[in-house]
Amino acid sequence: MAHAASLRYVISPHSSKYAPAEIREAGWSAHRTRAERTYIERSAIEIQLNHEQHHSQKDTSHMKIETSDKSAISNPRRQLIAGTIGHSVEFFDFLAYSYLAVYFASSFFPSSESSGLVPLLSAFGVFAVGFLARPLAGLFIGQFADRYGRRRALSLTISLMAGGSLLVAVCPTYSQIGVAAPIILTVARILQGLSAGGEYTTAGAFIVESAPAGRRGFYSSFMFVASGIGKLTCLAFITAFVALIGEDAMRDYGWRIPFAVGALAALVAWYIRRGTQETLETTVSDEGTSPVDRNPLNALQRYPKQSLIVFAIATGMGVGQYFWATYLTTYFQIRNGASATTAMTVGIVTLVLYTIAQPVAGLISDRYGRKPCMYAFGIGTVIATPFLLSITSSNFGVLIFIQLVGLLLLSFCTSITSAVMVENFPPHVRVSGLGFPYSLSVAIFGGTVPLVATSLANAGYSQYFPWYIVATAVITLLGAISVPETFRSDISGEES
Repeated sequence: MAHAASLRYVISPHSSKYAPAEIREAGWSAHRTRAERTYIERSAIEIQLNHEQHHSQKDTSHMKIETSDKSAISNPRRQLIAGTIGHSVEFFDFLAYSYLAVYFASSFFPSSESSGLVPLLSAFGVFAVGFLARPLAGLFIGQFADRYGRRRALSLTISLMAGGSLLVAVCPTYSQIGVAAPIILTVARILQGLSAGGEYTTAGAFIVESAPAGRRGFYSSFMFVASGIGKLTCLAFITAFVALIGEDAMRDYGWRIPFAVGALAALVAWYIRRGTQETLETTVSDEGTSPVDRNPLNALQRYPKQSLIVFAIATGMGVGQYFWATYLTTYFQIRNGASATTAMTVGIVTLVLYTIAQPVAGLISDRYGRKPCMYAFGIGTVIATPFLLSITSSNFGVLIFIQLVGLLLLSFCTSITSAVMVENFPPHVRVSGLGFPYSLSVAIFGGTVPLVATSLANAGYSQYFPWYIVATAVITLLGAISVPETFRSDISGEES
């Protein structure tokens, strides 16, 4: 058989498509013995199968796209930098709304005689609407990322964010166009919510899949280094701009400038992301898509336990992130009576330290595991939060202490959230699998933090808000108990 397989191929007049050349030369004479004719035909069949297999492999070789094999990532550091820059811009744009709400709320929502907090409450209601768009984005942009690749999905998310920010920057006020103003503001916030819903999980998968062996926790931590840079840049820009033009001018027109700057920065980030390397390993069809199930709920149906764990982990983490790192600036003004400048300065100082803590916590998880870090966050938050938020002083040093303790505890969870989620789903459903439960949890709990806190303050029950944070931290702690330890697992195969 080995000798026959090495012969040249010719067309056979019999049932087999190909026959060795020496068979052709000898002819298919009728006087050949039955054994000889059987051998010749079997040889031809084997050669035909080998020939077809060879051409099948050759024809499909062009269908492979760049892979997530770590040896195929030519420059992991470049991937990390590009992912970090893009995610920083996303957070600058998305969180500018929260920081600027105290300045533009009255431009879109009329005041109430009963309470001066009504415009701010309405503005944070629109803030929450942006989060309600995130689950849909996590579902459909996640599936897009699993079909077309992480890089294309990240280009889509940054484009949506640029459009939303630009729309806020140019939106007329309530006094100019009436009720159409808050409607346009809501549409802009929905665009930003769609962007944010697809951005975090796609960028998380992109960065973690780009990581060298044994450094997934460290690379994962740069998701929140990026968000920290975005917050710091946003806070610093707004603080400096307020100092430059004054609070009256800020309320009049100045709040538009950060949104315009964010839209321009998003275009720059889009250009930078074009030069990154795709990390998804898959084959593509003739239409240029990967063979991913078209059902957007496929990952949820096939991996219900992992989806539930992601939801639980994201609950306390999302609430902690949007309280300690974002809303606390406004909370200090409402609850503690701090000035806007003092609250923002405290936010900048503590966010610098929080950002520095992220890679340290990520390296700890690469050394000792993901679960111990999540335990530190959950238990520490449950114990410390009621005490920290019972302090009503507006002293600068006291406010630094309150926010710093909360953020350092939070860093044990935020630094590794992307790694934990990515490590629990196989590549072909990874972004859609973690995207929907993560975004749904953040929308329900994280996105409503300003609305819940402001509503309680408006009703005179602000003392109960710390227990809301404690309850969500307990949910994350239960998720940490349930999740398997994955810091040494292989994430390149079909089963993670």
